[in-house]
Order: sequence, then structure tokens, then C-alpha cells
Amino acid sequence: MKKYSLIFFSLVLIFLVACSNDDLKGKSKDDGTTNSDDEKEDVELTFSIWGNDQHAEMYEEVLKGFYDENPNIKVKIDLIPFPDYQQKMSVLAAGNELPDVGWVSEAMVSQFIKNDILSDISDFSKDDNFDMNDFIPSTLELWKHDGKLLGLPFSTPPMILYYNKKMFEEAGLETPTELAMKDEWTWEQFEEAAKALSSGEGINRTYGARLFREWTNFATLPSHTISYGGSIFSDDMKEFTWNSSEGVKTFEMLNRMMFEDKSHVPPGENIEYEGGKVGMYSAMYSYMTNAREITDFEWDIAPLPKGPNGRAPLLGQAGIVAFEGSKHPKEAKELLKFLASKVGIQAQSMFFVPARKSVLESDEFITVPNNPSRESIQLAMIDQMNDGYTYPLHEDWTKIESEIIKGIDKLFAQMESPTVILEQMEKDIKPLLK
Repeated sequence: MKKYSLIFFSLVLIFLVACSNDDLKGKSKDDGTTNSDDEKEDVELTFSIWGNDQHAEMYEEVLKGFYDENPNIKVKIDLIPFPDYQQKMSVLAAGNELPDVGWVSEAMVSQFIKNDILSDISDFSKDDNFDMNDFIPSTLELWKHDGKLLGLPFSTPPMILYYNKKMFEEAGLETPTELAMKDEWTWEQFEEAAKALSSGEGINRTYGARLFREWTNFATLPSHTISYGGSIFSDDMKEFTWNSSEGVKTFEMLNRMMFEDKSHVPPGENIEYEGGKVGMYSAMYSYMTNAREITDFEWDIAPLPKGPNGRAPLLGQAGIVAFEGSKHPKEAKELLKFLASKVGIQAQSMFFVPARKSVLESDEFITVPNNPSRESIQLAMIDQMNDGYTYPLHEDWTKIESEIIKGIDKLFAQMESPTVILEQMEKDIKPLLK
């Protein structure tokens, strides 16, 4: 009898110990702690961009390194057309459905700060491996607000000029690069070259210039005005100052090239530079993706022309942010940190002018296959990064931009003179600045 009692007692003891262990495991999970052997929860993050399929493919490739370090995280890339991007982010914010991480352009920053949808990432500076000091200091200013860092730049390009070397050679003209190296590349020379490069009729017509990548993108026009001593807005963004003699000079130049000399691609026509029928084309470095595919003619890049007050290319700036409201804020910041690391910026430099000094000066950035020469990149871009203008910051920029585009549309339609157009622009924009 004692023998059976002992066996029974032992079985009960084993049962109680097993139950106790199960309770401890359950309690550990309830307390939010996990055993070292437990796997991390699978997470999917959304990363929004306004780029193209090539940009998405580049990110898919570089993210393989992120997945190696974070096997539980997957990233969905959401491509949104640029004209719709800001509006869509605002709609998603209202519905608490923002992506975890995304691109933000300089023109969007003011509104997004006002809406309080950008996460503070100031603690990145505490990570020595991240090396915040590698960023060119001026590229961080846009992303600083009230002592916080709200994003990191991945693209800081000056507007540059792509030109068809074959057309210049056939016309017997010095190239923009040759003139710039002699400090003789001016807006007057630009106009003269555009006229000389234009010829033919109908479908065989060639044009000397195209200053618009999209017809609603007027980014090159302020460069002309500023280089003559004018401005678009006052520094405090309280006055519209484009209605000036310098502004009229800019609009008259465009009107003259389009409708008198017929040296500029006509309004609304999509005659692309890569087709070989446009001599000079102003665009950002991101257009290099298209230019690298050109095989029908030799091309090169140069800085924009200068005026009496020097050069003033648009310094486009885009950054990557972690949006507020993410269900996975820790993982979102890890993704942002990876994309803004040297590895991430190096991968993105295939398309964008990098903000990290180590990448900007690297052979990997400059010697991409089918890129222009190191000398051309230095002259057209790197040397211009301290002399450009940036888009104004205003929370109602979308409305202001819309009024500017309305005015330029009137010029395209030859509805009014440049003087009248700029006067009306000032009248329409003034209330928005208040």
C-alpha cells in the first residue's frame, strides 16, 4: 500500500510542477516579456514614394540588407504620382491611415509640420554608427523644427542643364560646358544658342530649349529672375515679389523664345529631350536615369546660365520621414535609419544627389555607368550646391503654386502680357500670404 501511495504522490507532484511551469510561461507572456527563444512578431511596414518603377526596384534591392538584419519585417512600397502625393497624405492623416515611412518634398514640410504628422528622430544623433556628422549641415536645416529633427534628406540636387552635344557640334557652337568653364555661360548666350539650334518644320522641327519637365513645373523660371537680382517672395514669405522688372524680364524671355523665336518647345507639346529634337533641357539629377539610356546622340550636363547676380539653380530637396500614428513606430524608425544610412544613401545615389559627404565624393556616385564625366558632375552640380535657391516654405504653398500656374497658363495661351500676368498673380496671391 505504501508503494502505491508513493507512486500516486509522485505523479501528483509531477503534474503540479508541469502546471506551475505552464502558468509561469503564460504569465511571462501576459507581462509583455518573452523567452529568449521566442521569435519576434512579424511586421509589415508601408513605405510611400512618388517615384517610378526603377526607384521601387532599387529600394527592393537595397532592402534585402535590411531584411538580413530584421527578418521579421517586410516593407511594402507604395507608388503615388507626385501631383497627388501631398493631397493623399493629408487624406490618409485625417483617417489615421498614414504610411509608416515615406518621402516628403520641401514644399510639403510646412503643412506636415502644422498637421503634426512627422515623428521626432532626434535620437538618431546618439547612434555613433549612424554618423550624423556625415550629412552636409545645410541639408538638415529644412528638417529641424523647435529643437526636433523630423526627417533626413536623401536628395539635394541643384537644377542642371542637359544638352545634346551632337546638335551643338552640327551648329558649330561652343557647348554650355565650354562656355561655363570660361565663365561666359549667360542667359543671353542660352537664348542665342537656342535660336541657332532650332530648325526644320512640322514633325522634323528641332528646338533649342525646353525649360519645363512637366508643364506645371516652373522651377527653372525663378533661377532667371534671381540671377538678375530679383526674387519671388520676401524672405519672411509675407510679400509676393515676382511682380518686378526682373520678373517681367523672365516672362518676356519665355514669351520671346516660345512665340517669336520659336526656339522653345511649344506649350503643352511633349517633345522629349531623349528623342534628339531638343538641344537643352533643364531638369534635376533624377532625370539622369532617362539620360543614361540615350544611345542616339552624345550628351552632357552643365550648370544653368548665369545673370548679373550669378547663378541661382533650384535646390530641390526631398527627405524620408517616419509618420506619426504608425502601429510599429520602433520598426518604422529602424527602417528610416537604414534608408538614411551610408548604405541606403549610396544605393539611392544612383538616382539622387546624396546629402552624405562620404557618398557625394565617392567613386560609386560619380562613376555610375553612362554617367557624365567627373569634371561635368563637379561643374554642373557639386560646385552649385551652395549657390541655389530653395522652394519657399508656406503651409498654403499648394494654393499659392496653383495661382502661379494659372498665370503661366495665361502666358502659354497668350491671353495677357507678362506685366499684366504678374500684376494679377500678385493680386491673387497676396491674400494667401496673410
